[in-house]
Amino acid sequence: MKQLELLHEGKSKMIYATDSAERIMIRFKNDATAFYNIKRATIENKAKMNCAISTMVLGYLNDNGVNTHFVERLDEESQLCKAVKHIPVEVIVRNVVAGSMAKRLGIAEGTVPENTIFDLCLRSDELGDPLINDHHAVALGIASYEELAEIYETSARINTLLVELYAKAGINLVDFKIEFGRGSRGELVLADELTPDTCRLWDVESGEPLDKDRFRRDMGRVREAYEEVAMRLNNALNK
Repeated sequence: MKQLELLHEGKSKMIYATDSAERIMIRFKNDATAFYNIKRATIENKAKMNCAISTMVLGYLNDNGVNTHFVERLDEESQLCKAVKHIPVEVIVRNVVAGSMAKRLGIAEGTVPENTIFDLCLRSDELGDPLINDHHAVALGIASYEELAEIYETSARINTLLVELYAKAGINLVDFKIEFGRGSRGELVLADELTPDTCRLWDVESGEPLDKDRFRRDMGRVREAYEEVAMRLNNALNK
């Protein structure tokens, strides 16, 4: 598969066209950003770790019947993925109250709700990815109610699988954010990475964060946390 022109460069990865209209190449970056690019740094080996983690997680989801964009890992920092038409919403799945939800609603971080919480955000850097509801999404022409129901159902299935996987790795999956797209036949496809950049991951015993919050909150040992997640996932998948 031949890499062609750069299609998009985001905060954590670059997306390239290939010589197949149905495939793209994703190359992860060592860049770390927070607070809408206000805080920036370079984390050694972050691209390698995120590529490894996303490869393991998406491969696991594929094997368990979730349709993801992941096809194969090409090298230490890049993946071959399906080309999709992105749906401009982000789903945040919350098993534990943390981060923006704790601040927004005045709930203590670490509170475990009786239900799994699903937030919907409009993907817009200009607007700061605002929270929206289903009615907003339909009014904006982003998705129908039927499509949103499919997105929530798939997100719940992903959550169930990932909670089980991370539990085997001694990690509590606090929350994660994902995006979806439509494939060439109109099918729903998980079209996002699942890494410590996009998930909150707490050690089961100590509660220590093993994710991007270490960078956001100046906790240090960011690279070591990502490496720890990669190692634990590899061990959990190969038991």
